[in-house]
Amino acid sequence: MRGRIEGLGWGILGVLAIVLIWEGYKFLGPADGVTIGAVEGQTGSGFMILPRTHDRAMPHVWDMLARLVAPTSGGDTPPLVATVAIAALTTLGIATVGWVLGVIVGGALALVMQRWQLLEWGLLPWIVVSQTVPLIAFAPVINAIGNQIDRGGTSWPQWLSVAVIASYLAFFPVAIGALRGLEAPDRIHVDLMRTYAVGYWATLRHLRLPAAVPHLLPALRLAAANAVLGVVVAEVSIGMRGGIGRMLIQLAGQASSDPAAPWGPIFGAIALGLIAAGSVALIGVGLHRYRRGEATA
Repeated sequence: MRGRIEGLGWGILGVLAIVLIWEGYKFLGPADGVTIGAVEGQTGSGFMILPRTHDRAMPHVWDMLARLVAPTSGGDTPPLVATVAIAALTTLGIATVGWVLGVIVGGALALVMQRWQLLEWGLLPWIVVSQTVPLIAFAPVINAIGNQIDRGGTSWPQWLSVAVIASYLAFFPVAIGALRGLEAPDRIHVDLMRTYAVGYWATLRHLRLPAAVPHLLPALRLAAANAVLGVVVAEVSIGMRGGIGRMLIQLAGQASSDPAAPWGPIFGAIALGLIAAGSVALIGVGLHRYRRGEATA
């Protein structure tokens, strides 16, 4: 309990530090930022090394918070925070599907690579390389494939393409974390199981899977946060409506007249990532017996 309270305290201090840095720079920084290499008479030339601090580019924190309780689009529309919450639920549901798909694929890859070292040598480099593909370019490809499947007579809703894109980010930490965990048992323990003629599946169940828990839980938390990120980026890339990503693009287009509005869905996306990663803790509650020496993520 003491450790949890200390962790909560450090988290609050971290948020306060970010607020102080934001407001401090807004107070001290130049209104038009700092640009190097600008050519006189050419608008937009040069490279900006310090951001602008005027209210349209960098609103006050209290203005962002006040905007959350103001109507979304004026008039009798619901508060922005309510609209963000509805969009966040849509994004969270899709991210959950993507996370489950990522866990299944990543776990299967880890089992295969641990069982046959030749496959580990062949698959692991490609798994690592797969994460270098830009998601913003990968998303339209998956969406196009989904549209072709849908036209072929098999129902393929757009949200399922988004979930597949999210699983693309989620499977990687699961595959790496599970592989490391499955290989964690000491050699002497593996040899002991062989001495008693214990088969592969029994060894996997009683030795390797329990030993993998301290490595797997942090990987699952990271995969949950990655799934949320994948859904938000995919919503932006393929134009899916109803989620946080699409809402962010819509409000960003109004930033010149309403600069505090885009920060509502940004806060929503941050909260979603924290909720998704924190929900994995519920899995850890039932596995507390195996969490000694748990790795950090």
